[in-house]
Amino acid sequence: MRIISAAEVEGALDFTSLVERLRQAFRRETGVPPRHYHHLEDGNGDEAALLLMPAWQAGQSIGVKLATVFPSNAERGLPAVMGAYLLLDGKTGSPKALIDGPMLTVKRTAAASALASRYLSRPDCERLLMVGTGALAPYLITAHATVRPLCNVLIWGRHSEKAEKLARRLNRRDFRVNFTTDLEAAVKGADIISCATLSSEPLVRGSWLRPGQHVDLVGAFRPDMRESDDEVIRRSRIFVDTREGALGEAGDLIQPIQEGVLDPADIAGDFFDMTRGDRAGRRYYDQITLFKSVGTAIEDLAAAQLTFERA
Repeated sequence: MRIISAAEVEGALDFTSLVERLRQAFRRETGVPPRHYHHLEDGNGDEAALLLMPAWQAGQSIGVKLATVFPSNAERGLPAVMGAYLLLDGKTGSPKALIDGPMLTVKRTAAASALASRYLSRPDCERLLMVGTGALAPYLITAHATVRPLCNVLIWGRHSEKAEKLARRLNRRDFRVNFTTDLEAAVKGADIISCATLSSEPLVRGSWLRPGQHVDLVGAFRPDMRESDDEVIRRSRIFVDTREGALGEAGDLIQPIQEGVLDPADIAGDFFDMTRGDRAGRRYYDQITLFKSVGTAIEDLAAAQLTFERA
């Protein structure tokens, strides 16, 4: 069995290849039982979670991701999400590789947002707003820039010094990255708004949106979390990675459904619909589109297979 490090995963997974591999994965038949989600405490009274995410393709590969989510780790200088991915042979069941979980997760999560953007954002998008400064932020910026001609990026975070530091690290002469403290103005000026936070209160307001924008909601992974308000939901054509996952975990959708703002039938489609050509993504230039990501084991398995092939 091979041990594949975070550096090897990062080197193996360029976003152009990974986005295409995800597209192919959603067009194929994959066994994906519901993820196992267990609520924990970290011993100090703070909430945590243990997730087990299996998936398989008959006769090819079997994979299981084991991940922990400890939001309070930020106070300890540690990542909130950690774990590992076990890839097994689909014909014999023998272990093939143990892969760094956090890097695999951030790469496949960012690639999923980029895949959605290919169907939902305007082809001429040049301005991106990144809401959040965590581990996902630089990968989301890079992934979106892989599928759209971005040349101007703003980063907003609750702690402006973190946003400034990240902007300095990513800024280039041909790819301008800066930070902002004015979230409203930044939302109004962006073509794509990508959010990756642990917020429990809406950050993006529907009254700030203008026609033609694309909203990418990646954080707020629990029913009690939100990154967008009800007006964002009312104004948007909504897509998800999987309906089952989104309707079970995404607070940005669950809360509006509970309040009568959104009917589940109004969700336009998921990755299966888009990649198989069953539902069109963006239907006209001035439409506001929204993608809510909660993650699926299909994405993990596809990323793990590509990593094993290349690392």
